[in-house]
Amino acid sequence: MTAGPETRKAVPRTVLMCRPDFFTVTYRINPWMHPERPTSTALAVQQWESLRDAYLSLGYDVHLIDPIEGLNDMVYAANGGFTLDGKAYGAKFTYEQRMPEGPAYMRWLADHGFEVHEPKAINEGEGDFLLSNGAILAGHGFRTTLESHDELRGIFDREVVSLRLVDPAFYHLDTAIAILDDTNIAYLPTAFDDASREELERRYPDAILVDDQDASVLGLNSFGDGATMLIAERATGFERQLAERGYRTVGLDLSELLLGGGGIKCCTLELRR
Repeated sequence: MTAGPETRKAVPRTVLMCRPDFFTVTYRINPWMHPERPTSTALAVQQWESLRDAYLSLGYDVHLIDPIEGLNDMVYAANGGFTLDGKAYGAKFTYEQRMPEGPAYMRWLADHGFEVHEPKAINEGEGDFLLSNGAILAGHGFRTTLESHDELRGIFDREVVSLRLVDPAFYHLDTAIAILDDTNIAYLPTAFDDASREELERRYPDAILVDDQDASVLGLNSFGDGATMLIAERATGFERQLAERGYRTVGLDLSELLLGGGGIKCCTLELRR
């Protein structure tokens, strides 16, 4: 029996976002990106503003980092680091086009009171690190190394669960797993190798399993407060699954930002004091 809507309690969220004033696609570092196709910065800003406004309507505390000209992907704030217990683990990007984002986000986090730990290992922040039930689910295989998982353990003194991603279309963990609340997740089974899938099955026997169709519009790249999930509006099957479990959903169109390989969660770095 699934929980009813009245049993879902919202937990206030504090997030960091970056307005996509310089968003465009001029290179290809993931399967979603096609530089030959036109993009609209104005439309990307409009869609991003709909996400920010939705967060504000839910009572989120939304902070902004200034975008930097030439950093096309800085809008994907989740990749800028990982925060927990007032500490921040900085990002060290795989591709040179994004490398300057790491120091920019670390400066912002330091200026806003976080104890910043500069990374030695390659990692792309909350794109591959998700907090669940007190543990850190940590992706690897495309953009983040296993060595960074060891750094996480040392900094935060939390259990770190390494999960190997195997599908290039789902190159960050937050494209293949959605955190629903403190104990529940949704995920795409085929995005993981056998050992990782077995670990997820063991830890989350009641997880929502999302199909390829919803995952292909980055339906899992969603974010919520434990009661309301903001998801891609085209992920209609996932929307039904969430409703059956008692979650309220808000569907949004971030299709322009999808051209860069990101969605709702990619645009959202949670700030945990």
